[in-house]
Amino acid sequence: MNSSVDRAHSPITSKFRTIIVLVIFLAITLVYALHLFSMQVVDQYVYLSRAEVTTRRSSPIPAKRGEIYDRSYSEPLAGNALAFAVDFTPADAPNSEIPRILSELARLLDVSEDSLHRRVPTRAYNSYNSIELAGNVNYRTIVQLSETIQQFPGVNFYSRPIRHYPHGSSMAHVLGFVGEITPEELQILFNQGYTAQSIIGKAGIERQYDSWLQGKDGRRYRRVDAQGRQVPDPTIEDVPPELGHNLVLSIDARIQELAVNALGSRTGSAVVLKPSTGEILAMASYPSFDPTAFIGRDSQQVIARLSRDARAPFINRAAQAAGSPASTFKILLTAAALEEQVIGLNETINTRLYYQIGNRRVGEHGASWRVSGFGPINLPQALTHSSNYFYAKLGHEYLGPDIIIDYAQRFGFGSQTGIDLPIETAGLLPDRDWKRRTTGEPWVGGDTVNLSLGQGFIETTPLQLANMIALIVNDGIVYTPHLLKEIRDQETGRLVERRIPSISRTVQLSDETFQTTREAMRKVVSDGSTSSLFITPNLEVAGKTGTGEVGLEDQWHSWFAAYAPYETDDPDEQVVVVVWVDASNEWEWWAPKAASIIFHGIFNDFTYSETIEDLVRRRAWFL
Repeated sequence: MNSSVDRAHSPITSKFRTIIVLVIFLAITLVYALHLFSMQVVDQYVYLSRAEVTTRRSSPIPAKRGEIYDRSYSEPLAGNALAFAVDFTPADAPNSEIPRILSELARLLDVSEDSLHRRVPTRAYNSYNSIELAGNVNYRTIVQLSETIQQFPGVNFYSRPIRHYPHGSSMAHVLGFVGEITPEELQILFNQGYTAQSIIGKAGIERQYDSWLQGKDGRRYRRVDAQGRQVPDPTIEDVPPELGHNLVLSIDARIQELAVNALGSRTGSAVVLKPSTGEILAMASYPSFDPTAFIGRDSQQVIARLSRDARAPFINRAAQAAGSPASTFKILLTAAALEEQVIGLNETINTRLYYQIGNRRVGEHGASWRVSGFGPINLPQALTHSSNYFYAKLGHEYLGPDIIIDYAQRFGFGSQTGIDLPIETAGLLPDRDWKRRTTGEPWVGGDTVNLSLGQGFIETTPLQLANMIALIVNDGIVYTPHLLKEIRDQETGRLVERRIPSISRTVQLSDETFQTTREAMRKVVSDGSTSSLFITPNLEVAGKTGTGEVGLEDQWHSWFAAYAPYETDDPDEQVVVVVWVDASNEWEWWAPKAASIIFHGIFNDFTYSETIEDLVRRRAWFL
């Protein structure tokens, strides 16, 4: 027994126990050392980052959106006005207080409480990211908020630019409007630098060139202590915003005013195009809307109300609406007949009261209507008098549908023009296959007659007609119509990029065909039914009227497509004017009258009021 006790207390056993205790002690020490090293060295950046997030706050410095100017770069079409925005950092407020804060802010800001709770959901209560609660807040509300700001921990306000449209509804379809980015838009644009607080273009130029106009928001940083009080920190620097670029459009503000007022409150549109470059000098569409209305707190209600309007004010009728071109299409038939040489220039057709096709009669109409028709007339005379009999016979018996459709395609009918707007319709150019697919019926002679008169299935936009006139003026060359002229630096005005006119279409016809067609168009205005409208001294206008049937009694589209001056040594002087007054208006044959006002104002360098005053003085009968 004693021997076993001696072995238990032997030096070897004691030494072994000591070693075990030392190993355990060293292991524990090593573990603590490694943990301290990890905390102080390896994880210091994590804790520093957490501390930085906890003590540093930031708020956006909104980038000033680029402004939009007319072609002179002196007339602002879309600018920026100063307003205020209110944001909220949820983690700066006790979670239990957030519902009260949002409820009281809703009353103060005059917005729905539900909308604020949607912006600050429960899952975001511990977030240090600022959330914008309201934009475009007026100064009086900001004063009230500042007086009681201690009751709203985490709430901040700052100044921000908002969009301003000095010309109101007159430029709406060209400029478009801006609004808050939607979740669906953000999904697409997130990788392009957009955020949930971004204001983006929704239509028109604002949407088409949003990436140039947008700019990039900066950030304003501040340090706070444990109680949320701001403390000075010279190491923190703000990130300045990057300004958006200014756009200079081809639009001439004076000519735009002429077009808008000449059209008046009639459903339709007016386009003024520079054929030598494709620049759009004016683009009017009615009914319109005020783009400023989409900036306020009730913008969604405004959009919903306008969307329900049966008159469709959002549609830009110059590029997005199409109708039968009516007798303006006879310009194309004239050029096709001359080029194909299916009828001599002086060869006559004996026109009668009706052109018979099957059991259908196509009659003459218009100011030159005669009970027995026009009698024997040649091609230029037929265009001057807009003879339905002549062109029905010419299209059906001389040209045929395939040649007409071929020329219409070459002239741009049924195709988009490529204008720099987000939405454009291609119109409709029917052919044999289209009719068979659409109606299940074959093409017949009546379809050819309808097409020859610009009626039936064919549909065109005012912009397409403007391109057709430009093609005749330019001996077969069409420049892509465009609204953007230049991009400039917002701060310095330095030219960043200039739009170079590009040819979109070239049609090879003889010089004689173009010249004779222009001469016939000039005769329409000088000797036809519109001769008494154009009384501008020393200005020769060439063009064509159109009266489009819509299947309703006493309702027709009123068209006028023209250019001036008829002849010039300087192509840059010439402008194309196309006016379309929809059949939904009371019939007053207004399109050529509106065009007369526009031409008179352009070439006398008048404003609209000066134009009307001068026309009245000259005893213009239609005013």
